[in-house]
Amino acid sequence: MLLAIDSSTGTSVAVVDRDGGILAERTLADTMSHAEVVGSALREVMQEAGVTASALSGVVAGMGPGPFTGLRIGIAAARVFALAAGKPLVPLVSHDAVAFDWYRSGNTGGLLVVTDARRRELYWSAYSGTDENGIPVRVEGPGLSKPDDLGHGDLFRLDATTVSAGALGMLGELLYATGGSFAADEALYLRSPDAVPSLGAKRVTA
Repeated sequence: MLLAIDSSTGTSVAVVDRDGGILAERTLADTMSHAEVVGSALREVMQEAGVTASALSGVVAGMGPGPFTGLRIGIAAARVFALAAGKPLVPLVSHDAVAFDWYRSGNTGGLLVVTDARRRELYWSAYSGTDENGIPVRVEGPGLSKPDDLGHGDLFRLDATTVSAGALGMLGELLYATGGSFAADEALYLRSPDAVPSLGAKRVTA
């Protein structure tokens, strides 16, 4: 059983079980209120699923790609919860969950997952299909492009406004079961944060 958290686009939190599927999930498309909703979503899904932290095998974190401010909130929440519960953190690429959800719905062929990167740019990942275990095969990306430079016109394009933590968690369960590889434990911002500290102290005059 896994707790999954993603804030790469909106905010999504879920409790999943390999046999039982998605036991509880909360997903909000608002990209500006991650910090306000992630705590309540965590409490709600744990209560709805009827599980305690000790029953979990791990905590899945969607590592992006995503804008700096929103993405780091979900990752921080996942890391803190995992540390407090004494459970391993399971990092996954958020776009892989979107692709996993699309393919397990019966779709086949090449896929281009696209999410909003703000600043009139897009995050993208390209997939060729799934492997023998049903895990999406990412052949390129995650990347960052201007809309006109996106390319991959031969692939079916899926513009995702949210990433389902339920799908993220079920992908994690499948990877656990089949011995698949997880992502690196580092956030995929793909560019510098919107806000940076000043390099010098501001001079104060009387």
